[in-house]
Order: sequence, then C-alpha cells, then structure tokens
Amino acid sequence: MTYLTRLFNRRWWKITLLVILAMGVMVRLGIWQLDRLAQRRAFNARVQAQMEASTLHLQGAALTEDLPSMEYRQVQVTGEYDFAHQVALRNQAWQGQFGVHLVTPLEISGTQTAVLVDRGWIPYDDFQNGDWSKYDEPGLVDVTGVIRLSQTRPTIGRQADPTPAPGEGPLKAWNMANIAGITAQIPYSALPVYVQQAPDPAWTQMPYRTQPEIDLTEGPHLGYALQWFSFALILGVGYVFYARQEEEKAKKPARREHSDHHGHAFQG
Repeated sequence: MTYLTRLFNRRWWKITLLVILAMGVMVRLGIWQLDRLAQRRAFNARVQAQMEASTLHLQGAALTEDLPSMEYRQVQVTGEYDFAHQVALRNQAWQGQFGVHLVTPLEISGTQTAVLVDRGWIPYDDFQNGDWSKYDEPGLVDVTGVIRLSQTRPTIGRQADPTPAPGEGPLKAWNMANIAGITAQIPYSALPVYVQQAPDPAWTQMPYRTQPEIDLTEGPHLGYALQWFSFALILGVGYVFYARQEEEKAKKPARREHSDHHGHAFQG
C-alpha cells in the first residue's frame, strides 16, 4: 500500500475528504475569478469598440438599429425638448455638491419619435422648489452625447421607483433612469435608450453636463484567481507533509517498544 493510499485509511479518510472538499472549493473560486476576468475583458472590448466608432446620427435608419447594443457610442441628434414631461434623477453629485440630473424628452426632428436626454446637473434646492423652467433650452437644439442603457435594478443603497397608483400623477423624480417607466408617462413613442449629453466648452451654465466614468482595466480578478489556486496547492501539499509527519510520530513508540523487548530478551 502506497503512502497516498494510507491517507484514506480508517485514521485519515475523514480529514482527507474535508481537505479535498476545501481544495475543490478553492479551485472553483479560482475558476469563477477567471470567468469574471473573461467577462471584464469582453465588456472592455465592447465598450472600447463603441467609443472608437464614428458618431451615430439619430435619424432615419439609425433609429431602427439595435441601439441597446451600442452603449457608450457617441451620438448626435437634433430636435426640440418637451419640458412638460421632464423628470429628475435623484442622488446626483457635482464637485461634491448634492443635486439631481434633468432628463428631458427630445422630439427628434422630422420623426414621430423622441429620445430621453440627460441634460445634466442642477442643485437640490432648485429641484425641490419644483420650478425648473430657468433651465429650459427652447427651440431647435443639437445634442451630442453617448448612448446609455435603461436602469431597471437599483444599485446598492438605492430603492426601486414606485409604480404610481391609479389616479396619481406621473413621477417627477426617479431613482433610476428607467426608460420604459419614464416613457410610459409621455404621449408618444421613444427610443429604448437615453443620451447622456456631453460637456461643451461653449456651455458654461447649468445644467452642468457630465459623461460616465468607465473603468476599462481588468481589475483584480487574475490576481484573485492565482491566489485561490495557490491556496489549494498549499493546502494539498501541506496536508500530505503533515500526515506523513504524524504517521512517523506514531511509528516511533512502536519501534522503541520493539527495541526494548529484544533488549530484555537478550539479557535473559
């Protein structure tokens, strides 16, 4: 019987099984981190491709394209804002100040379709007083920004938006940019994405425009995977050495007893 098979004898088999299970969990966690790394790389490649693509003009055939697959692509659109159906996104910050973002339907020129535009940040006090008209941008406007996806699940620390009860008015303040929910409150069709308007050096007033901060690094996933695989290897090798040492210790008294027995026999 080899030494490794002795790890499964009556004395060791339970501990050996626990060690194998622990190693399996560690290896699985390492594989999970590699899966996360692959997802991160795929996301980065997709975003990079959209950021490097040419500006998409939201007119004609572009309106029927798969826009949700183009998040972070730069777009340009012309139209007029509908301030009567404007809403605000809560919990937005600008240079350490608390406020909201104004999200306004833009009726696209020459079409019967609108697109929601995140026009930027205003202070919380101005949001709270309910009169946002001083931030209106009347007439025909050209908007440049990036495509953003609808948000349907609240992030950590935020709550889902309530569904208005029958007879209640539309929600004017939202926790998330839920495109389906917001466009359900307007009397015309809208695109399934929204545009986050880009800053313009010529625009120095509020709403202050912002762009999303995107982390295109690979993150710590590879390092975590190597750690878990190392832990599994250390546990397995360490257990084998530990078991061998314990077996050697168990044999020493038996050898001493055998030696003493022969010594007494010789003296007799």
